[in-house]
Amino acid sequence: MSSSQELSTTKQALVAIKQLQDKLNDLEQAKSEPIAVIGMGCRLPGGINNPDDFWQFLRDGKDGISEIPPEHWNLASYYDLDLNQTGKICTFYGGFIPHLQTFDAHFFNIAPREAISLDPQQRVLLEVCWEALENSGIPPDNLSGSSTGVFVGICGNDYWHQLLKRDPNEIDAYLITGNTHSTASGRLSYFLGLNGPSLSVNTACSSSLVAIHLAMASLRNQECNLAIVGGVNRIISPEISISFSKARMLSPDGHCKTFDASANGFVRSEGCGVVVLKRLQEAITAQDNILAVLRGSAINQDGRSNGLTAPNGLAQQAVIQQALKNAHIKADDVSYVEAHGTGTILGDSIEIGALGQVFSQKSSGSLIVGSVKANIGHLEAAAGIVSLIKVILCLQNEAIPPQIHFKNPNPNINWSQLPLVIPTKNMSWPRDNHSKVAGVSSFGFSGTNAHVIVSQFPASTPVVSAQEMVKYPAYLFTLSAKSQSARTVLVEKYCDFLTTHPYLSLANVCGTANTSRSDFNYRLAVVTFSLATLQQKLIDFLNEQFTLDLFFGQVSRNHSLKIPFLFCQDVSKSWKKALFLYQTQSVFQKSIDDCKQEILLCLKIDLGNFFEQENQTSSELMLILFILEYALFKLLESWGILPTAVIGYGVGHWVAMTVAEIVSLKDSLMVLAGQKKSDAVTYFPGKVPLLSYLNRHLFFPDPISSQVSNEKALEILNQEDYDLMISIDFQFPDIWSCLCGYLAKFYSLGGSINWSNFEEKNLFSPIILPNYPFQRDAYWYK
Repeated sequence: MSSSQELSTTKQALVAIKQLQDKLNDLEQAKSEPIAVIGMGCRLPGGINNPDDFWQFLRDGKDGISEIPPEHWNLASYYDLDLNQTGKICTFYGGFIPHLQTFDAHFFNIAPREAISLDPQQRVLLEVCWEALENSGIPPDNLSGSSTGVFVGICGNDYWHQLLKRDPNEIDAYLITGNTHSTASGRLSYFLGLNGPSLSVNTACSSSLVAIHLAMASLRNQECNLAIVGGVNRIISPEISISFSKARMLSPDGHCKTFDASANGFVRSEGCGVVVLKRLQEAITAQDNILAVLRGSAINQDGRSNGLTAPNGLAQQAVIQQALKNAHIKADDVSYVEAHGTGTILGDSIEIGALGQVFSQKSSGSLIVGSVKANIGHLEAAAGIVSLIKVILCLQNEAIPPQIHFKNPNPNINWSQLPLVIPTKNMSWPRDNHSKVAGVSSFGFSGTNAHVIVSQFPASTPVVSAQEMVKYPAYLFTLSAKSQSARTVLVEKYCDFLTTHPYLSLANVCGTANTSRSDFNYRLAVVTFSLATLQQKLIDFLNEQFTLDLFFGQVSRNHSLKIPFLFCQDVSKSWKKALFLYQTQSVFQKSIDDCKQEILLCLKIDLGNFFEQENQTSSELMLILFILEYALFKLLESWGILPTAVIGYGVGHWVAMTVAEIVSLKDSLMVLAGQKKSDAVTYFPGKVPLLSYLNRHLFFPDPISSQVSNEKALEILNQEDYDLMISIDFQFPDIWSCLCGYLAKFYSLGGSINWSNFEEKNLFSPIILPNYPFQRDAYWYK
């Protein structure tokens, strides 16, 4: 082999080695790819219905614990402070959420008989999942057929046991599907039409944080492109509380006094939390509203500890250290840890000791430690995800709420030797040169431990800056619901929302409302110029004062919209108003530019920038008018409005025939330029009916003899049975407002708008808007 051949072989080998190394680096990077949190939802004790409620509740240092509601069980029959009494519970407190026996079965397409057998855990999980997707800016219906994964932490089975107490003759086919844990996740995937991984996790108290860990791994392994992760708990039967009481795990006074000397057990609570996850780079590309970033996670097991349910400090240290390693984060970078913190003297001591060991060498200040269980109790399977949601809210608000019920530090903890601080009041948590980093712990009494590292997303600027924001003369706002009553309630929610948020950007409100919600049959649309105008229009609707620019309706089943397009001949220069469309709408701009290029190539006519030019010839004016009307049609088409029939006169007649594909675009331009005669044009059968003055029925007449005037065209249209007539001209005072009006009417009639094209430049920053108002009825076993 010659030296040159040897050199070539060596180069090939080096290239191959580099390619292999690059692949290894990509694989290694994929293992630790950051995961974005783009949406959250929650339903928690203390009247908490969404993340905003949750943050205000935490910031104000509130306690959501209350007496056990009578619909759960008869308190007098089971309460006894004497722990030696059999069949009794040592407390009459807990954390509870409403609507135990009610549910909007219609919304989730569940038959009433099936709904009766549906576990209340699955009911609230469906609701909060829908809200989390809305808050993420993703219309839930748009996910059908996608590789979206569902991961649910769930361990309670109270309703199952209640149903089993009935006469066996009352057991129906829905007992299994309504209550097994596997269907909690499976039902979500089924309802939304999701094809990604779907699984339910039961590791007791760590279930939902383990679900987060599994979802992160699934996203990194490309098993799914989006992950819905939830945790849920409902307390219906007294038996589990009796068992916990006998095990001396419950706090008799109903307070979870985490880290305090008076800690005497936890408080059982119910609720639900859901987060929506996506790979970070994809979330950035999609301009999602990134709430926080999950950097790494780990799970492990206690193994043989002092007892089956006893915590293991060494295992807790190990899971935190592994999570830090997986996240490529140093312990010194972590400034806050949301502890498991159940509020037992022994458990708190072991956990704080483990944290002290991991963060003992911290040099950048003390580690702040808190636990949300003091505020809302222990949500068991949902505890971990609720802790994560709290941390994300802290990162967003750059503050840490007070640890309530912490008055006298647990004497079993050597506080002076540990670099830890328990916040007793609201603390600011400002960012420094790096993003803030926190840890979240969740330890199951089964022995399964989980820890997640979460950080602030470094980008703090809105998706669209004020300089980039285009000021439109009007905005379109839409909403819809599955029933008339739900639509009314949703309008009321928006009225209240606009009252409490008067300084929001109208573009952000309308853009988010239009693009982040699913469309239902009861619709409402408003063309508005300000938030105040929008609110007044909504109030008018509630007061049944139906005014201009307010459209609403119920979509009729099996009814195809009839929408004729009227193409006019505007001999004035009013078409210059279309300059705004050319500057802001890429479809409109491209259609004009393409037509101008076709004219230049085929006809050798350069129309130039005709918006700024004067003194065009008559043939140039006809070409310009044709181009503008054709471009306006293409714009409406891109938004989803298509004609079911067309009619036109003058230049508009040729636009109508072109749109109907009766003649080609090139032939129309040649005729209008006066360089081929109309009788030399090739005519096709067409794909859209062309209305004629000679015959008022829908048919394809001779295109030459069917030219009509504006009055005659309107006469023809007025005798046809149509839903919405679109006039393609530029004589309106404000063409953009007119187009919004067409879209509003179209939407209220049941039309499907292509919002991605209408909001093509994403010239709004997504915000959190009111969620769907579920209309609940009672569904409960007798």
